[in-house]
Amino acid sequence: MEYGSIEREIRIDAAPEVVYEVVSSAEHLREWWPDDAELDAVPGGTGTITFGDPASPDAKVEHLTVVEADPPRRFAFRWVYDQGATPAPENSLLVAFDLVAAGDGTLLKFSETGFRERGWEAAVLEAAYNDHVSGWDHFLPRLVVLANKLVTRP
Repeated sequence: MEYGSIEREIRIDAAPEVVYEVVSSAEHLREWWPDDAELDAVPGGTGTITFGDPASPDAKVEHLTVVEADPPRRFAFRWVYDQGATPAPENSLLVAFDLVAAGDGTLLKFSETGFRERGWEAAVLEAAYNDHVSGWDHFLPRLVVLANKLVTRP
């Protein structure tokens, strides 16, 4: 297995503008992905996402930096880099949400890349990749449910 990228295409019954808000605003991120999120959703903006109780020392906090914010078409950020480091292709993962209008909904093209570029040894690479695959397979359907719930139907 190559462990290079994770890619998913998902049909959502909500307009790209709605889906963009769901993937780029801290308020909505908290509803489908991390337990807590703070984010300045503009290019170069930074933030954190926290898995677990933010008050607990066991909480997992990840820093992220927004790379692209092009509403309602694309939102991308780098994460999984050492605190204090400037995120770059060789030291972080890139998550991208590309949104394409499809009828009265959206085709979300999700990708996470950069696993091999991190230079991790094979066992660490495989474990990180598999952890992210299972994570996204759990969280992306929650994104769909939330986006669909936000749509007002006549």
